[in-house]
Amino acid sequence: MIIVVMGVTGSGKSTVGKLLAQRLSIPFIEGDDFHPAENISKMSQGIPLTDEDRYPWLQSLSTELKLHEKKDGVVLACSALKEDYRERLQLGLTQPIVWIYLEGTEELIKERLKQRQGHFMPDSLLKSQFATLEKPSHAYCFSIERRPEEIVADIIKTIAQ
Repeated sequence: MIIVVMGVTGSGKSTVGKLLAQRLSIPFIEGDDFHPAENISKMSQGIPLTDEDRYPWLQSLSTELKLHEKKDGVVLACSALKEDYRERLQLGLTQPIVWIYLEGTEELIKERLKQRQGHFMPDSLLKSQFATLEKPSHAYCFSIERRPEEIVADIIKTIAQ
């Protein structure tokens, strides 16, 4: 099973994704770890990424998903803001991705970002992420207003059906 936990920065993708992977006993991939240095530099400076910036990153992630599809599956934390990005991640996979969308208000996420330390993406990019976001119609949607453990429990119940 390939699961992608998606949403804007600060929505809890990594936290929920790691917990979910632990509960399912499958590997976890942090999508941010696959960004080329140029992308991280741009984001660190508060410069939004373009589609052209994202395409090599998405290709790397797609390749990684194909490797894990042949094994026991994986949970990937990845913004996947546009439908085009989600389609690129799905390319070449033989099974459909299970999409988990973590949804929250801009105000709530801003508060979370103020508390986050050590991440390369400044909260100033949040507005551009919301502007870029194309809410997925084919994803399971979960509100981030609850604790990550509760969200993961609901995800597991939902995907088991």
